Amino acid sequence: MLVQSAQLIRLIVSHRLRPLCTCSGRYTSRWKLRSAAAAVINRGLRSMEPLKAAQTSETPSTSLPLKCTESPTKDASPAPTDTASDKEGTAPAGLLPGETVVKEGKAAILFPSANEVFYNPVQEFNRDLTCAVITEFARDLLAQRGVKVLVPGETERVVVSLSQETNEADVQMEEKNGTVEPSVTAAVGEKCERGLRVLEGLAASGLRSVRFALEVPGLQSVTANDFSTKAAALIARNAQYNGVSHLLQASCRDASMLMYEKRGKNERYDVIDLDPYGSPASFLDAAVQAVGEGGLLCITCTDMAVMAGNSGETCYSKYGSISIKSRYCHEMALRIILHSLDQRAAVYQRYIQPLLSVSVDFYIRVFVRVFTGQATVKNSASKQALIYNCVGCGSFQLQRMGRRTSNGKHMKYSAATGPPVGPECEHCGQRHQLGGPIWAEPIHDLAFVQRVLSAVSGNPARLGTSKRIEGVLSMVTEELEDVPLYYTVDSLSSTIHCNTPPLLQFRSALLHAGYRVSLSHACKNAIKTDAPPAAIWDLMRCWEKANPVKREKLSQTSPAFRILSTEPSFEACFTVREDANPQSRKRHLTRFQENPQAFWGPKARAKAGGGISTDLQDKRKKFQNKRKNQTTDSAQLKSFPCKRFKQGTCTHGETCCYSHSPEQTSEEKTN
Repeated sequence: MLVQSAQLIRLIVSHRLRPLCTCSGRYTSRWKLRSAAAAVINRGLRSMEPLKAAQTSETPSTSLPLKCTESPTKDASPAPTDTASDKEGTAPAGLLPGETVVKEGKAAILFPSANEVFYNPVQEFNRDLTCAVITEFARDLLAQRGVKVLVPGETERVVVSLSQETNEADVQMEEKNGTVEPSVTAAVGEKCERGLRVLEGLAASGLRSVRFALEVPGLQSVTANDFSTKAAALIARNAQYNGVSHLLQASCRDASMLMYEKRGKNERYDVIDLDPYGSPASFLDAAVQAVGEGGLLCITCTDMAVMAGNSGETCYSKYGSISIKSRYCHEMALRIILHSLDQRAAVYQRYIQPLLSVSVDFYIRVFVRVFTGQATVKNSASKQALIYNCVGCGSFQLQRMGRRTSNGKHMKYSAATGPPVGPECEHCGQRHQLGGPIWAEPIHDLAFVQRVLSAVSGNPARLGTSKRIEGVLSMVTEELEDVPLYYTVDSLSSTIHCNTPPLLQFRSALLHAGYRVSLSHACKNAIKTDAPPAAIWDLMRCWEKANPVKREKLSQTSPAFRILSTEPSFEACFTVREDANPQSRKRHLTRFQENPQAFWGPKARAKAGGGISTDLQDKRKKFQNKRKNQTTDSAQLKSFPCKRFKQGTCTHGETCCYSHSPEQTSEEKTN
């Protein structure tokens, strides 16, 4: 406690002490400084709200002028700027020396020059999508509480379904039920007493929470929590800087303990957002208990190496599922985290309902609702499945963990029967890998996704990455929701060593054969289909006949030889069909964008003490790219000793470009 108090006192002192100005109205007296520091120390840093209360009683410190020539009007309402004015030698009004301002959405976030708090600009898409999802969730939930949300830029209430017929049916149903528009409205930036209570458990700079307060209507409160004292202090400053202190409360607590304390039915949060650096596994147990009935969980996982099959044993220890290396690893990662959430929720007689699950860039993001129901929890086992994946040809089969059958008004539960495969793959003769269990039910709520898509496309100026959100959600609505995982066209062609068929031709062949097919947002060349593996390999055999491979070069034990040795059971038609090209592809939507910037992946982890670890660029220069700046001048090479000469194996003699000097001083080595 004393250490944290001392750190905060230094923060307050550095925050208050500025170059003096001739404007006497701007002076800050010493007794006010002492009272603000004492108030914070006495309250023990359980929350950063006392700091904000002490600052609101006087002129905000972020608006103190740095030069006497600045006008009082600029001091009263500081305008956010992109960076500190280094050219003029002074920072803009409201910034500490060396601070910068990062603008995203409607938020302007202060950042110290030392980069003491974690921030990744590439995840703007993640934050934009979250704002869009929570807005639609608030629209649905608050309508039940008699509150209508007002979204900036929307001329009328967005009501969109998948077809025109359902729209007319909804209108008739509303007229029949006598639905009346709610009389209470909730606007952005206003506190709504019937609104949502939001928790961001790992807030860092507070950017996400500030954006919630500025862009999502219908909020009662937003709690931005971080275990770092420096981060919590920065959150409080950013809340005051953006004028959302009435909605946003900074907290310096352990995220798990904070959620465990809010397990009471009347204390739970409506929305919990967890975006950790790495795995969220340690927070999931507390999260499924602290979210309210029908509440929303927003979970991000960035440990894709573990979830994509590089460390199956680590994945099992964290999520209770074995990950395997495969082409469908990104969708499998989504289903692994959903399995883990459902398993942890079932312990407390709760179950999940996925609204949206996306695999983007270097992370995955899931949005699920949590409900309570002992009878529904019994279905949990039948929602999970094991995966039998062939190591030779990549064919896979799913085995449900449980079985349920309807018996009139009752449901009968029993153990599943299996396995669905033999000791060897029937197509290539190779062995199978066993992965999972994973979530085998739909990972999206298409009606909800359609509403989010309609809201984003109807108001594109609201979000900075609206074009990409529209492209990704359009692909999500086109996916086959009852078909887990997918194949990729290039991997199928690679297995039998033939040319890759065009995507539209392969999709058309599946449609001609009577199967359903769709793309996947998780992979550019993915094929989701209800066709069995035998039918898929029959299509590839037909394609190989038109594009033959040199079978004499194939090993008799290879998967390609075994697959091509069997004749196809039907004749495939590769004529392109009109319905083979989805609408998202026809409209050329931004589905798989290029890398936004160099080294756009996960940034360096923030240190436990509040600082940030060594920059990734410095690490790359230190440990990698060692051969990019090679020494080619023979004169410079003479300064390095010849290793073969020391071993007595050098045959170049005097023509050797390295030094054959028996003794080399330390000065020569360093030079």
